[in-house]
Amino acid sequence: MKKLPDVWGGDAAPLVVDNVDTDTIIPSREMRSTGRAGLADGLFAPWRYTDADARTPNPDFVLNQDTYSSATILAAGENFGCGSSREHAVWALAEFGITAIIAVSFAPIFYANCLRNGIVPIALPRKAVDRLAAEYVTIHLTDQQVTGAGNIYNFDIDPEAKHMLLNGVDAIDLTLTDRGAIETWTQRDRTARPWVYLEQTK
Repeated sequence: MKKLPDVWGGDAAPLVVDNVDTDTIIPSREMRSTGRAGLADGLFAPWRYTDADARTPNPDFVLNQDTYSSATILAAGENFGCGSSREHAVWALAEFGITAIIAVSFAPIFYANCLRNGIVPIALPRKAVDRLAAEYVTIHLTDQQVTGAGNIYNFDIDPEAKHMLLNGVDAIDLTLTDRGAIETWTQRDRTARPWVYLEQTK
């Protein structure tokens, strides 16, 4: 997982629409492989293209507009990322370059997938999201604050998830920081219960 800076900013691309599901974020027909690469091209395909097969850009879609074509921050509505649990939706957003989503609320699985893939999901009241949409905002990850439009908003994030984002580590990496303690416990357990570690024979 990539390491996020402590502080970064950008224009919050306004997509304040409620109940945007994962099939809109990345339609199943755009998932042509099991890997993470190549998904950004299909991001928001139903809205981003007037003809998805020909890849004809829809000039009215926010991410096709010059101001937001390289956006790293997305302003979204309520229940963002609902629908199926496909992690490809987050992979597509991350490959496009999105590093934070400021939304009224998130679908729980989508929220967790963001944290595991280097995207900060920030839940704020609707009035705050409406104020920040289309504005230049700055995200302070350590302080858990968003500033923009002359306002400062605090947001919640799990301390362990914040540590992983700031240090570019995933759950496995985090577990391996306790490798010494794990090996000590294993050796002690092997002595106490040797039968558990017997190799099975046919």
